[in-house]
Amino acid sequence: MRESIIQIKTYAFAIRIIKLYKFLCENKKEFVLSKQLLRSGTAPGALSYEAEHAQSKADFLNKMNIALKEANETKFWLFLLKDSSYLTIEEFSAIMPDCKEIIQMLVSTVKTTKSSMNR
Repeated sequence: MRESIIQIKTYAFAIRIIKLYKFLCENKKEFVLSKQLLRSGTAPGALSYEAEHAQSKADFLNKMNIALKEANETKFWLFLLKDSSYLTIEEFSAIMPDCKEIIQMLVSTVKTTKSSMNR
């Protein structure tokens, strides 16, 4: 099966999050917030790949809902890292649009799936 656009985008985002995690650990000596960011920022990719083989539409919806929650949590950690001066405005501004795009895509997927299940 061909990768979906969500899988492609969440995978690319996960790579960026891993690189940001390494940067924060190595250059800023920040280990707690960055670990939270690493966990939540890579989860949407893993969940979107897992959802590819969901057992049912309900299972698919559940995985996409969790991916959405994780992406939203990632947004929180990015804001916190910016507002605590671990990320510059430029660093934050470089990654936040991707996070917001993933959230929008997941919201759309969740809404569409719910709608198709209610028919």
